[in-house]
Amino acid sequence: MEYQFLQNIDSPADLKKVPREDLPKVAEELRDYLITVVSKVGGHLASSLGTVELTLALHYIFDTPKDKIVWDVGHQAYGHKVLTGRRDRLPTIRQYGGISGFPVRTESPYDTFNVAHAGTAISGALGMAVARDLKGEDFHVVAVVGDAGLTVGLELEGINNLGNLQKKVLVILNDNEMSISPNVGAFAGYLNRIVHGQAYHHVTAEVEKMILAVPRLGPRLLKLSKELVESAKTVLIPGMVFEELGFDYVGPVNGHSLDELLDALNKVKDSPKPTLLHVVTQKGKGYPHAEQLPIKYHGVTQFDVSTGAFHKAPAKAPSYTAIFGEAMCQLAEKDPRVIAITAAMSEGTGLVEFAKRFPNRFFDVGIAEQHAVTFACGLACEGMRPVAAIYSTFLQRAYDQVIHDVCLMHAPVTFAMDRGGIVGADGPTHHGLYDIAYLAASPGIVLMAPKDENELRHMLYTAVNSNVPAALRYPRGNGIGLPLEPEFKKLEIGKGEILREGSDIAILAYGSMVYPCLEAAERLHALGIQATVVNARFAKPLDEQLICVLAADRQFLVTAEEGTEVGGFGAMVAALLQDRKIPASILRIAVPDRIIPHGAPNLLHAKYGLDVDGIVEKISSFANESPARSELRYRSAPRP
Repeated sequence: MEYQFLQNIDSPADLKKVPREDLPKVAEELRDYLITVVSKVGGHLASSLGTVELTLALHYIFDTPKDKIVWDVGHQAYGHKVLTGRRDRLPTIRQYGGISGFPVRTESPYDTFNVAHAGTAISGALGMAVARDLKGEDFHVVAVVGDAGLTVGLELEGINNLGNLQKKVLVILNDNEMSISPNVGAFAGYLNRIVHGQAYHHVTAEVEKMILAVPRLGPRLLKLSKELVESAKTVLIPGMVFEELGFDYVGPVNGHSLDELLDALNKVKDSPKPTLLHVVTQKGKGYPHAEQLPIKYHGVTQFDVSTGAFHKAPAKAPSYTAIFGEAMCQLAEKDPRVIAITAAMSEGTGLVEFAKRFPNRFFDVGIAEQHAVTFACGLACEGMRPVAAIYSTFLQRAYDQVIHDVCLMHAPVTFAMDRGGIVGADGPTHHGLYDIAYLAASPGIVLMAPKDENELRHMLYTAVNSNVPAALRYPRGNGIGLPLEPEFKKLEIGKGEILREGSDIAILAYGSMVYPCLEAAERLHALGIQATVVNARFAKPLDEQLICVLAADRQFLVTAEEGTEVGGFGAMVAALLQDRKIPASILRIAVPDRIIPHGAPNLLHAKYGLDVDGIVEKISSFANESPARSELRYRSAPRP
């Protein structure tokens, strides 16, 4: 498509030069550009297609960046990036060194708030509005919230506080009846009733016209009827709930009609009190494949625009996510106590088949991780064996519940933490780097990580059948490719396994680092360094006996983990040896204490020394850096 308008839009100021009647053409071009670029580089497609008209209308009516637009999540903000000076950089989105897939303050002045975990928009926007008023400034604050965001406790807390403070904030409810999965819960049904209750407004308008048409008595009759009308609204308009919370409610508005959107925004723009504008959109709008399959096209790899077919090489092994989902079904067949819980991520956590086969034991609670954890705790208190499948990064949102409810009651809840480690293109907000550290401080919990798909199955079985809180982390991506063992095995908690013997050093590898460390050990052998490799299996409790023996018998220990170095597995090993007064030298290979950017996982692993080359380089350098290691240095020297 030839972009008549889009090629000349480098800022919202340029957009405002476009005549209003030509905005539908801009929307068409913007939608085409998003599809074209994302089909080549991948990214979040369906959500951004659904907000094309809304994005145009916001930047057309408001004076950004003076006026602040706070996007919730950010999946819906690709069009926003294009219209705010990043059109030519969109092909770099989510790639190392390129622009982020989410709004980021350091990337653009138009990105007013970093977002990626849902539910932060209203609280952030309210903070901006309060600061505005305290400083005596004058600008608009707009929070764009997805309907799925209303299941987030933080969003409801923001609504409550905003309604009480009565600050001038416009909340736009982008209602497409979806998060990643279809929306669930009472709020989803509530919004659906609003959308289908639009007839009330038309009927009310017609009745008022009829009353006013009565000669002489019309205005008086209309005034007398107002009280009755307001009473009826409470019953007939679900939107009155927002009004009871202190908001002016406007809508629903067709989110794909620029005329309706522009008129509605002009109407509510200068309202002095909190206003909620309800906009109804379609996820994937304008691309038939995404309209029909919005879940599939939520986050995509490269694909063919004409056919919708994805360009993806066949996997050599099932994903860890798929292995987990299959294992859950097998466990549920044998044990009626097994319950599966997800927080709006049934597809992402591999529980779709479980939901079909065991609908009475599957619970999607919406984007509500805190509730998911305490709900699981209640189930456990009554003898069930709940498994809460929550990404590592999202479990952070429920840290208090993990400690206060699960651990302090020693409830046998299992946390299945997908995406443990570096996840790639979604970047800093989605890397699962902190779960080892933040869960290690939780009393009584068992932490484990499998080296391969068989061990994932055995660890899940072990967790469900141990009467303790337990958490297992596993990486994004495919397994090793091993044939699956037919039977589950219960592992001895706190015991590692030696996979390779070597007399010089010992490498304690945790989870996804085991196989890279085994390969590195072979490379080190060629350099004259003989390495023992241990599959640690457990970060809590540690295999104290094995670790202490290895530390006493080897030149030095190496710990390897795909998590933060601060408070992680290596830090716990170091603390153990210090407590036992074992004077061992330790090299800790882990993710450094800094914000890790977005980028391909293999690139990031190499950058931070977590791949085989990096492990070999770090160990060989450590072996040669100290005079105390002269014997090992001698053995490490090239041989004639």
